[in-house]
Amino acid sequence: MPIARPAPLLARSTVVVALAAFASGCTSTPAATPGSCQPAPYAVHDPVEPVNRGIFAFNRTLDDYALAPVARGYRKLPDMFQTGVHNFVANFGEPKVFINDLLQGNGQRSVTTLGRFVINTTVGIVGLIDVSGKMGIERHEADFGQTFGVWNIAPGPIVELPLFGTGNLRDATGKVVSFAVDPFGSNSDTVETLGTIKTVGGVVDGRAEALPLTDKLQAKPDYYVALRDVTAQRRADFVAEGKLGSVQDEPQCQEEGAADE
Repeated sequence: MPIARPAPLLARSTVVVALAAFASGCTSTPAATPGSCQPAPYAVHDPVEPVNRGIFAFNRTLDDYALAPVARGYRKLPDMFQTGVHNFVANFGEPKVFINDLLQGNGQRSVTTLGRFVINTTVGIVGLIDVSGKMGIERHEADFGQTFGVWNIAPGPIVELPLFGTGNLRDATGKVVSFAVDPFGSNSDTVETLGTIKTVGGVVDGRAEALPLTDKLQAKPDYYVALRDVTAQRRADFVAEGKLGSVQDEPQCQEEGAADE
Protein backbone atom coordinates (compact mmCIF):
# COMPACT_ATOMS: atom_id res chain seq x y z
CA MET A 1 0.00 0.00 0.00
CA PRO A 2 1.59 3.31 -1.07
CA ILE A 3 2.48 5.70 1.70
CA ALA A 4 0.92 9.12 1.27
CA ARG A 5 3.35 12.01 1.37
CA PRO A 6 2.70 14.26 4.39
CA ALA A 7 1.17 17.64 3.71
CA PRO A 8 4.28 19.57 4.86
CA LEU A 9 6.35 17.72 2.25
CA LEU A 10 3.82 18.57 -0.45
CA ALA A 11 3.92 22.21 0.57
CA ARG A 12 7.70 22.20 0.63
CA SER A 13 7.83 20.59 -2.82
CA THR A 14 5.55 23.31 -4.17
CA VAL A 15 7.82 26.02 -2.76
CA VAL A 16 10.88 24.28 -4.20
CA VAL A 17 9.36 24.15 -7.69
CA ALA A 18 8.37 27.82 -7.49
CA LEU A 19 11.86 28.86 -6.39
CA ALA A 20 13.49 26.82 -9.12
CA ALA A 21 11.21 28.34 -11.71
CA PHE A 22 11.98 31.82 -10.41
CA ALA A 23 15.69 31.17 -10.70
CA SER A 24 15.25 29.93 -14.25
CA GLY A 25 13.37 33.08 -15.16
CA CYS A 26 15.92 35.47 -13.74
CA THR A 27 19.14 33.97 -15.01
CA SER A 28 20.59 33.03 -18.34
CA THR A 29 21.93 29.52 -18.67
CA PRO A 30 25.69 29.68 -19.26
CA ALA A 31 26.51 27.74 -22.38
CA ALA A 32 29.81 26.25 -23.38
CA THR A 33 30.80 27.28 -26.85
CA PRO A 34 31.70 24.44 -29.22
CA GLY A 35 35.26 24.19 -30.49
CA SER A 36 34.77 27.08 -32.85
CA CYS A 37 35.01 30.85 -32.62
CA GLN A 38 31.76 31.28 -34.51
CA PRO A 39 28.51 31.47 -32.49
CA ALA A 40 25.74 29.09 -33.45
CA PRO A 41 23.07 30.57 -35.73
CA TYR A 42 19.75 31.34 -34.08
CA ALA A 43 16.47 33.05 -34.90
CA VAL A 44 14.12 34.91 -32.57
CA HIS A 45 10.40 34.45 -33.24
CA ASP A 46 8.42 36.60 -30.81
CA PRO A 47 4.84 36.77 -32.18
CA VAL A 48 3.24 37.86 -28.88
CA GLU A 49 5.90 40.35 -27.79
CA PRO A 50 3.46 42.81 -26.13
CA VAL A 51 2.14 40.04 -23.87
CA ASN A 52 5.64 38.77 -23.18
CA ARG A 53 6.77 42.27 -22.22
CA GLY A 54 3.97 42.56 -19.68
CA ILE A 55 4.94 39.28 -18.02
CA PHE A 56 8.60 40.29 -18.23
CA ALA A 57 7.82 43.46 -16.24
CA PHE A 58 6.24 41.30 -13.53
CA ASN A 59 9.24 38.94 -13.43
CA ARG A 60 11.67 41.84 -13.32
CA THR A 61 9.88 43.41 -10.36
CA LEU A 62 10.19 40.16 -8.41
CA ASP A 63 13.84 39.94 -9.35
CA ASP A 64 14.66 43.56 -8.51
CA TYR A 65 13.02 43.46 -5.08
CA ALA A 66 13.59 39.86 -4.01
CA LEU A 67 16.12 37.65 -5.74
CA ALA A 68 18.79 40.07 -7.00
CA PRO A 69 19.31 41.76 -3.58
CA VAL A 70 19.75 38.35 -1.92
CA ALA A 71 22.19 37.33 -4.67
CA ARG A 72 24.24 40.51 -4.14
CA GLY A 73 24.47 39.77 -0.44
CA TYR A 74 25.49 36.20 -1.19
CA ARG A 75 28.39 37.44 -3.36
CA LYS A 76 29.82 39.19 -0.30
CA LEU A 77 30.16 35.92 1.61
CA PRO A 78 33.57 34.20 1.82
CA ASP A 79 34.69 32.60 -1.44
CA MET A 80 35.09 29.24 0.30
CA PHE A 81 31.41 29.25 1.27
CA GLN A 82 30.27 30.24 -2.23
CA THR A 83 32.46 27.56 -3.80
CA GLY A 84 31.04 24.92 -1.47
CA VAL A 85 27.46 25.88 -2.32
CA HIS A 86 28.23 25.95 -6.03
CA ASN A 87 29.92 22.54 -5.92
CA PHE A 88 27.10 20.97 -3.90
CA VAL A 89 24.42 22.32 -6.24
CA ALA A 90 26.35 21.15 -9.31
CA ASN A 91 26.90 17.68 -7.86
CA PHE A 92 23.25 17.21 -6.88
CA GLY A 93 22.29 18.07 -10.46
CA GLU A 94 24.63 15.50 -12.02
CA PRO A 95 22.01 12.68 -12.17
CA LYS A 96 19.84 14.78 -14.51
CA VAL A 97 22.91 15.64 -16.58
CA PHE A 98 23.60 11.89 -16.76
CA ILE A 99 20.04 11.18 -17.94
CA ASN A 100 20.32 13.80 -20.68
CA ASP A 101 23.74 12.50 -21.73
CA LEU A 102 22.12 9.11 -22.28
CA LEU A 103 19.12 10.58 -24.09
CA GLN A 104 21.51 12.44 -26.38
CA GLY A 105 23.27 9.16 -27.17
CA ASN A 106 26.58 10.33 -25.74
CA GLY A 107 28.04 7.38 -23.86
CA GLN A 108 31.39 9.01 -23.18
CA ARG A 109 29.87 12.08 -21.54
CA SER A 110 27.49 9.91 -19.49
CA VAL A 111 30.42 7.89 -18.12
CA THR A 112 32.22 11.13 -17.23
CA THR A 113 29.14 12.47 -15.44
CA LEU A 114 28.56 9.24 -13.51
CA GLY A 115 32.20 9.10 -12.47
CA ARG A 116 32.14 12.69 -11.28
CA PHE A 117 28.99 12.10 -9.24
CA VAL A 118 30.34 8.99 -7.51
CA ILE A 119 33.72 10.56 -6.69
CA ASN A 120 32.37 13.92 -5.52
CA THR A 121 29.52 12.42 -3.50
CA THR A 122 31.90 10.16 -1.58
CA VAL A 123 35.40 11.62 -1.46
CA GLY A 124 34.10 15.15 -2.04
CA ILE A 125 31.75 15.06 0.99
CA VAL A 126 28.35 15.13 -0.74
CA GLY A 127 29.81 17.28 -3.49
CA LEU A 128 31.03 20.18 -1.35
CA ILE A 129 34.52 19.64 -2.81
CA ASP A 130 34.99 19.18 -6.55
CA VAL A 131 37.52 16.36 -6.27
CA SER A 132 36.79 15.26 -9.85
CA GLY A 133 37.68 18.69 -11.18
CA LYS A 134 40.99 18.58 -9.31
CA MET A 135 41.61 15.23 -11.02
CA GLY A 136 41.03 16.76 -14.44
CA ILE A 137 37.54 15.27 -14.92
CA GLU A 138 35.70 18.41 -15.98
CA ARG A 139 31.98 18.95 -15.54
CA HIS A 140 29.64 19.77 -18.39
CA GLU A 141 26.02 20.91 -18.48
CA ALA A 142 23.09 19.12 -20.10
CA ASP A 143 19.35 19.61 -19.72
CA PHE A 144 16.14 18.55 -21.42
CA GLY A 145 15.93 21.70 -23.53
CA GLN A 146 19.37 20.87 -24.92
CA THR A 147 18.32 17.26 -25.48
CA PHE A 148 15.27 18.34 -27.47
CA GLY A 149 17.57 20.55 -29.54
CA VAL A 150 19.98 17.67 -30.14
CA TRP A 151 16.95 15.72 -31.36
CA ASN A 152 16.41 18.57 -33.87
CA ILE A 153 13.16 19.74 -32.32
CA ALA A 154 12.59 23.35 -33.40
CA PRO A 155 12.97 26.03 -30.70
CA GLY A 156 9.52 27.48 -31.35
CA PRO A 157 8.32 30.96 -30.41
CA ILE A 158 9.55 33.05 -27.51
CA VAL A 159 7.55 32.36 -24.36
CA GLU A 160 7.73 34.63 -21.31
CA LEU A 161 6.10 32.86 -18.39
CA PRO A 162 5.56 34.11 -14.83
CA LEU A 163 8.55 32.97 -12.76
CA PHE A 164 9.98 30.91 -15.64
CA GLY A 165 11.14 34.00 -17.53
CA THR A 166 12.34 34.37 -21.11
CA GLY A 167 12.97 31.41 -23.36
CA ASN A 168 11.70 29.52 -26.34
CA LEU A 169 8.92 26.95 -26.21
CA ARG A 170 11.38 24.06 -26.48
CA ASP A 171 13.35 25.16 -23.41
CA ALA A 172 10.19 25.98 -21.45
CA THR A 173 8.95 22.45 -22.09
CA GLY A 174 12.34 21.11 -21.03
CA LYS A 175 12.09 22.93 -17.70
CA VAL A 176 8.67 21.41 -17.02
CA VAL A 177 10.00 17.92 -17.81
CA SER A 178 12.99 18.53 -15.53
CA PHE A 179 10.72 19.36 -12.60
CA ALA A 180 8.76 16.17 -13.20
CA VAL A 181 11.83 13.91 -13.31
CA ASP A 182 13.17 12.60 -10.00
CA PRO A 183 16.39 10.64 -10.63
CA PHE A 184 16.64 9.62 -6.97
CA GLY A 185 13.10 8.22 -6.81
CA SER A 186 13.13 8.29 -3.03
CA ASN A 187 10.75 9.46 -0.32
CA SER A 188 13.64 9.65 2.13
CA ASP A 189 13.51 12.71 4.37
CA THR A 190 17.28 13.06 3.98
CA VAL A 191 17.03 13.17 0.18
CA GLU A 192 14.10 15.59 0.41
CA THR A 193 16.11 17.88 2.69
CA LEU A 194 19.18 17.75 0.47
CA GLY A 195 16.97 18.47 -2.52
CA THR A 196 15.49 21.52 -0.83
CA ILE A 197 18.96 22.80 0.12
CA LYS A 198 20.15 22.20 -3.44
CA THR A 199 17.22 24.10 -4.95
CA VAL A 200 17.45 27.11 -2.64
CA GLY A 201 21.23 27.17 -2.97
CA GLY A 202 20.95 26.85 -6.73
CA VAL A 203 18.50 29.74 -6.92
CA VAL A 204 20.82 32.12 -5.08
CA ASP A 205 24.08 30.81 -6.52
CA GLY A 206 22.75 30.86 -10.08
CA ARG A 207 21.39 34.38 -9.77
CA ALA A 208 24.65 35.58 -8.23
CA GLU A 209 26.60 34.05 -11.12
CA ALA A 210 24.40 35.86 -13.64
CA LEU A 211 24.62 39.28 -11.95
CA PRO A 212 27.54 40.65 -14.02
CA LEU A 213 25.75 39.79 -17.25
CA THR A 214 22.31 41.06 -16.26
CA ASP A 215 23.79 44.27 -14.84
CA LYS A 216 25.33 44.97 -18.26
CA LEU A 217 22.14 44.06 -20.10
CA GLN A 218 20.06 46.34 -17.89
CA ALA A 219 22.19 49.24 -19.10
CA LYS A 220 21.02 48.59 -22.67
CA PRO A 221 18.22 50.73 -24.15
CA ASP A 222 15.83 47.75 -24.13
CA TYR A 223 16.53 45.20 -21.39
CA TYR A 224 13.80 42.83 -22.62
CA VAL A 225 15.28 42.56 -26.12
CA ALA A 226 18.85 42.38 -24.80
CA LEU A 227 18.11 39.52 -22.40
CA ARG A 228 15.89 37.72 -24.89
CA ASP A 229 18.52 37.78 -27.64
CA VAL A 230 21.46 36.86 -25.38
CA THR A 231 19.47 33.95 -23.97
CA ALA A 232 18.58 32.78 -27.48
CA GLN A 233 22.21 32.93 -28.56
CA ARG A 234 23.48 31.10 -25.50
CA ARG A 235 20.87 28.39 -25.83
CA ALA A 236 21.73 27.94 -29.51
CA ASP A 237 25.41 27.58 -28.54
CA PHE A 238 24.41 25.14 -25.80
CA VAL A 239 22.51 22.92 -28.25
CA ALA A 240 25.43 23.06 -30.69
CA GLU A 241 27.76 21.98 -27.88
CA GLY A 242 25.42 19.06 -27.10
CA LYS A 243 25.48 17.96 -30.72
CA LEU A 244 29.26 18.22 -30.73
CA GLY A 245 29.31 15.94 -27.70
CA SER A 246 32.74 16.92 -26.40
CA VAL A 247 33.61 15.67 -22.93
CA GLN A 248 35.17 18.95 -21.89
CA ASP A 249 35.58 22.40 -23.35
CA GLU A 250 38.76 22.99 -25.31
CA PRO A 251 38.49 26.56 -26.56
CA GLN A 252 40.72 27.15 -29.56
CA CYS A 253 40.46 30.91 -29.56
CA GLN A 254 39.38 33.75 -27.33
CA GLU A 255 35.85 35.06 -27.63
CA GLU A 256 35.72 38.67 -28.60
CA GLY A 257 33.32 40.06 -26.03
CA ALA A 258 30.32 38.03 -27.13
CA ALA A 259 29.07 37.69 -23.57
CA ASP A 260 29.67 41.34 -22.83
CA GLU A 261 27.53 42.71 -25.59
